Amino acid sequence: MLRRVCHPAPQWPDDRARRRRTLIRLTPLIDVVFILLVFFMLATSFRDWRSVDLAAPAETSLAGDAMKGAVLVEVRQDGLRLSAVPVSLEDLAERLEKRLAERPELRVLIKPAPGVVLQETVRVLDALSEAGISRLSLVPSR
Repeated sequence: MLRRVCHPAPQWPDDRARRRRTLIRLTPLIDVVFILLVFFMLATSFRDWRSVDLAAPAETSLAGDAMKGAVLVEVRQDGLRLSAVPVSLEDLAERLEKRLAERPELRVLIKPAPGVVLQETVRVLDALSEAGISRLSLVPSR
């Protein structure tokens, strides 16, 4: 004769405990999103946004009295030229800083040659701006 073995029914905790176990907690997710938000807000504020004020001269002002005594800096593919004399970027900044001390109204014209990478011209603008030259103008190349 076979005996029937009865196993007791499994004991489930009450419904609240079971629901509590299956719920996904949102608090840690919100914490992580908040921390990421704060991180990106702080990380983007450390960027150093500087601007260089430029005055693009009009066609008629290039030959006028306003440009008399201006210094021409050519940005070429083979290097920089200050009044047709080849110079390095550091030497250019030093020379123009000395001229600025002598003539505070010094105007510097920057003429990039065709095919010059824009970043090279911006590098020259930054160096001259750091040297204290505030009257910078871009001259279009023809």
